[in-house]
Order: sequence, then C-alpha cells, then structure tokens
Amino acid sequence: MNHSIHSADKATHLKIVVVALVAGIAVAALGISARTNADFSSQTAHVVKAGKPVVVTSSDISKVQ
Repeated sequence: MNHSIHSADKATHLKIVVVALVAGIAVAALGISARTNADFSSQTAHVVKAGKPVVVTSSDISKVQ
C-alpha cells in the first residue's frame, strides 16, 4: 500500500481517478433525479397588478391618494 501520492504507482493513480469519476457521476445522478418530480408544463406566470398608491405614516393611519 502506498501511503504517499508522490510515491504511488500508476495503478494507484488510476484507482483514485476511477473513484472520483464514480463519485462525480453519483452526485450528478442524484441531482438529476431530485428534479424529475417537477412538472414544468403546469407552471404559469402570476401577474401582479399595481393598485392605488398608499402612504403609511408613523401614526398607523393610511391615506389613499
């Protein structure tokens, strides 16, 4: 067993690359599968229209102009 990355042989480097690649694929698959439940076709734009302007004072009395 190699205890240093500097003295490791090619097989050890290959194992590190393979483990990192498998972990990256697992994280990507988890992220993709977490969003598959969302239904993008049912999303609608909510329009908010402005009403009449209101001014609120520190005396808690609102005045509509």
